[in-house]
Amino acid sequence: MKNTRPFLGITMGDPFGVGPEIAVKALANENVYSLCRPLLIGDVNVFRQAVAFTQLKLKVRSVQSETEADFKPGQIDVLQPQGCCVKELLYGTVSAQAGHAAFTAIEKVIELAMDGTIHAVVTGPINKKAIHSAGYDFPGHTEIFAHYTGTKDYAMLLIYDEDSRFAGASLRVVHVTTHVPIREVSQMITQARVLKVIELAHDACQKLGITHPRIGVAGLNPHASDGGLFGREEHEHIVPAIEAARSTGIHVEGPIPPDTLFPKAIGGLFDICVAMYHDQGHIPLKMTGFIWNKGNKRLSSVNGVNITLGLPIVRTSVDHGTAFDIAGRGIASPDSMVSAIEYAVKLANTNKTK
Repeated sequence: MKNTRPFLGITMGDPFGVGPEIAVKALANENVYSLCRPLLIGDVNVFRQAVAFTQLKLKVRSVQSETEADFKPGQIDVLQPQGCCVKELLYGTVSAQAGHAAFTAIEKVIELAMDGTIHAVVTGPINKKAIHSAGYDFPGHTEIFAHYTGTKDYAMLLIYDEDSRFAGASLRVVHVTTHVPIREVSQMITQARVLKVIELAHDACQKLGITHPRIGVAGLNPHASDGGLFGREEHEHIVPAIEAARSTGIHVEGPIPPDTLFPKAIGGLFDICVAMYHDQGHIPLKMTGFIWNKGNKRLSSVNGVNITLGLPIVRTSVDHGTAFDIAGRGIASPDSMVSAIEYAVKLANTNKTK
């Protein structure tokens, strides 16, 4: 009988961060194996150390190819690409060695996805300085995947799932610009780009099962420029893009001041928001998904998923960084990794039904 569970490749991220830890913690959950066939990509010894310091009862098994993986609960299959090797684990440090190991794992998982071997990719967090130190000139995961898949039009989508604190609300945010200096953002807000991101947002919602998505578009300037008092980007680029999207049947509203847009979205008025720049979208998402524990003065839950839209493959990721300050201590939350796996499965299954 053919196995219908999607085959997922999960990268370790930076080996000196929390990526390996949250990966093994996620795979310690037997429910994950009922959803998919997970294969970890990275240094097998890094994962063994993560299992050791988290004191999980898991067997770490090295495989030479994806065909050798067993996908059994209680056992983690690891494929170690050539060149993906860490000689000494120095948790919490920026290292070219770690950056190189993380990057080779990414290259391998993209190769497996592009040739159809795996159905979706889930990535652990990387450190941009470590990647740059290793000689790779990319600002982040999103741009790496766009480059190696030959993708021109892409966008970053962040998702936070239902939480009782917000009356069962979800928040989805897609970005017009991401890893660029704030002074360059306005130059990149063009009608063509805003329209493309609205279209990507609409398509993403439909793939996630929202047949007629309601899209809210944020303004760039304070009060969405107040009719041109505080800037011209809304009038010259954002409004024309919204009108062009409406003409194709997309339900979209805006530009809306972001301090109004995001509360409305959390309240259920919009299915997805279009943010103009990185922090405009990241801050509200993380205000909902990251829970700070005042008692022990650390994050007790880190939840949220990062999905790259526009790629020819499915790629999801955790929505947080390497957390060097807690790496190797066994206290990192796997919530975001579990959510990223669940969304990878959902999108992979959607692709199968096309």
